[in-house]
Amino acid sequence: MSILDWLNHGFLGFSAWAMFAFTLAVTQITIVSVTVYLHRYSSHRSLQLHSGLKHFFRFWLWLTTGMVTRQWTAIHRKHHAVCETEEDPHSPVCSGIGEIFWRGTEAYQEAAKDKALLSRYGSGCPEDWLERHVYENNTVGVVVMLFIDLLLFGVAGLTVWAVQMLWIPVFAAGVINGIGHWWGYRNFECPDASRNIVPWGVLIGGEELHNNHHTYPNSAKLSVKPFEFDVGWFWIQLFVKLDLAWVVSTGPVVERVPDKNLLDKDAAWALLNDRFRVMARYAEEVVAPVIEQELHKADDATRKMYKKARVLLCREVTLLDAKSRERLTALVDRNADLKVIYEAHQRLQAIWAKRGGNIEEVVAELVNWCREAETSGTQALNDFAATLKSYAIPQAQSA
Repeated sequence: MSILDWLNHGFLGFSAWAMFAFTLAVTQITIVSVTVYLHRYSSHRSLQLHSGLKHFFRFWLWLTTGMVTRQWTAIHRKHHAVCETEEDPHSPVCSGIGEIFWRGTEAYQEAAKDKALLSRYGSGCPEDWLERHVYENNTVGVVVMLFIDLLLFGVAGLTVWAVQMLWIPVFAAGVINGIGHWWGYRNFECPDASRNIVPWGVLIGGEELHNNHHTYPNSAKLSVKPFEFDVGWFWIQLFVKLDLAWVVSTGPVVERVPDKNLLDKDAAWALLNDRFRVMARYAEEVVAPVIEQELHKADDATRKMYKKARVLLCREVTLLDAKSRERLTALVDRNADLKVIYEAHQRLQAIWAKRGGNIEEVVAELVNWCREAETSGTQALNDFAATLKSYAIPQAQSA
């Protein structure tokens, strides 16, 4: 083979379609390495991985991204610990969407220089000879990948390599860390701005379901609704079948016992564990029906305001701007029924805030809340209160 042939087609003479397929395959392997190994395993320990699979992921990330396990893990853990504050390494709420979307990699690199951050949040990461002498030399791997791409595809290998190098900075640092806290829908009102970008997490390994993840960070599965799909969970299930992975958690495990009609400690623990889903049910089973009733009675001038009421009544208070707070105040001041369900919503949220206290006090407050709900005169609120008594921790979990 002549040098000219190699420059044009590489050593193996791959076609343009073969080069495209290769690029798609290797970038998806990188995404799987990030979401399964760095994110769900190393950062959150929501699953365990076979040592051989862990070594493969470490090698592949060194080769295709230059990312170091301890750095990525520590920065991500700090992000969860101080989310949407000035200490957050990459919050678009604090730094602006443009800054994080376009310069998310720079924010990551800056945080990676903080030795105190790495020490505090990087526990449990690899410290073996390979990590210290090979994988932490993060420029070597990407240079090796460049030579591999050039050998396979000739000059066109530069394009393949560039796509590989940009894939994580654009999609993970830019899209997930940026857009994932800026635009999309929310299944749960967790106390940060995280959003699900789309319900089908395919292109970025399931990380698109970012609100679900921030609500239940220790869950190995990121999809929660029947219409949502998490391709990362598909890979985890495959690894489980091959005895290469073991799932530790998929979120809180509670049950609803049909004949149970007592708010006891068991119910309180279950409600505390599953509080975000409980509040999501509140939005669907209490707020939505009451809003629907008000819409039927409203005139044209107030109908538009009521259509926005469900979001305002259930949104995490810390995420409301001044204008939204004014609209919310005006809404509940002019409508007694909405005021009742909003104040009940806030009282229930206040109970969850005391989850680190005495469980007997939590039980007593829940009993009082249900009593007030049942005498509120709002049927949807009364019905919802009755369902809280049915919650329980499954026997296998409580044993």
